[in-house]
Amino acid sequence: MKRNSLSASNASRRDFLKTSALLAGGAFVLPRFSIGQSGPSANSKLNIAFIGVGAQGRSNLTAMAAENVVALCDVDPVALVKAAESFPKARQFTDYRKMFDQMGNEIDAVGVATADHTHFVTSMAAADLGKHLFVQKPLVHNIYELRTLCEKARSNKLVTQMGNQGRAFEGMRLIKEWFDYGTLGEVKEVVAWTNRPATGVGFRRANHRSLPAAEPKPDGLDWDLWLGPAPQTGYSSELHPGFWRGWWDYGCGGLGDIGCHTLDIPYLALQLGHPSKIEVALSEPVNDIYTPSGSIVTYHFPARGELPPVKVKWYEGPAVPPMTEDYLAAQAAELKAAGQDTKKLRKTKEGGLFMVGSKQTLFSPGMRPDSPRLLDEEAWEAFRRNRPPKVLPRVKGGNIKEWIRAVKGEGPTPGSNFDYAEGLTELILLGALAIRTGKSLEWDPVTMEVTNHRDLERYIKPQPRKGWEEYYRA
Repeated sequence: MKRNSLSASNASRRDFLKTSALLAGGAFVLPRFSIGQSGPSANSKLNIAFIGVGAQGRSNLTAMAAENVVALCDVDPVALVKAAESFPKARQFTDYRKMFDQMGNEIDAVGVATADHTHFVTSMAAADLGKHLFVQKPLVHNIYELRTLCEKARSNKLVTQMGNQGRAFEGMRLIKEWFDYGTLGEVKEVVAWTNRPATGVGFRRANHRSLPAAEPKPDGLDWDLWLGPAPQTGYSSELHPGFWRGWWDYGCGGLGDIGCHTLDIPYLALQLGHPSKIEVALSEPVNDIYTPSGSIVTYHFPARGELPPVKVKWYEGPAVPPMTEDYLAAQAAELKAAGQDTKKLRKTKEGGLFMVGSKQTLFSPGMRPDSPRLLDEEAWEAFRRNRPPKVLPRVKGGNIKEWIRAVKGEGPTPGSNFDYAEGLTELILLGALAIRTGKSLEWDPVTMEVTNHRDLERYIKPQPRKGWEEYYRA
């Protein structure tokens, strides 16, 4: 029988997975600075290079401004010029490979905030040189890339962080503490939702059935580098700079955008691990080109020790779950009766999460865990007067500062390090695959196979465009 080509045998796959802290609980050693480099001494500034300096990348750079930002890299000269206004001393590059060739010995750590489909090749180039990594969510674009990058980071003992900010939030720790304390009781059901891709930043509500028509390329834009390993197509403003997320060749849809924030809540609190089955329902026909609106993904997680099986249901806009509709209707009625503006419910309409427990239901409005509470008002008021003790370490200054301290050896392993982010990203990628194909999936995390649809291997490990095979040969 034909086996998955991700490694030589099932045995080697099992050995590969045993190195993951996700499955084995192993720890890894934090180096002070990059392997093979002299680097600065502890407590001094890091030399940071950043790849993808527009939009989210520029925001990430702001949080790194206290360090030495020595290099800026982007295929778009417009983004470079804008970023250079804040970092005029940094050298500018269009091609990250030339940046590493010319400045490799001057760089301690690298940030990556390109489109999803080039996270892997840029991050692997940095990891090969022993550079510590901060990579925006989702970590990569497919599961082969995920396992390959995470193993490279482990083998080179890199300090890593995925850019899902909520993992460092106070609210994330509160939710975990409340659940561990027994406040919710047994949780067997989670309901989560987002207004993406029907609306929201980076999406245009559409039903594309083909790639957009080619347009004249802006001066200076290196379109070949923007495409990277993805299939060849002409430049379009529907892809760059701001609307690539919905196109499957470049982004991971609404799940890839928001799921890494919202589903991180139950992933951490409930120790979800790998799903065994992923079901999908679509409100539109299956679309292999562009993510549809109105998808519902249901993850099934088996029992984990004493924790019971869990069903996690993820809704993508424009619809919201019935449970959310009921909550919004009740809240709107109360606000109107009190003469208050119902606009404050906008955050809940855009996204959120319910963790349904045998004792209480937790409600976290919005995409990130910044204001969790108990759903029942009376129970919440009583709970607020007698909260469980805070037992988990807190993060000061956010997830980027957390990563920088760890690189310097001044703080613990970052919360969304790649050993942690690997499992979270995998469930996001599997849900996106279910939406893309319209198929419910049965997943074997050891063999890395969809056991009920073996023809989906081309999505687990897509073939890169000619000239980009270097990191896809395993």
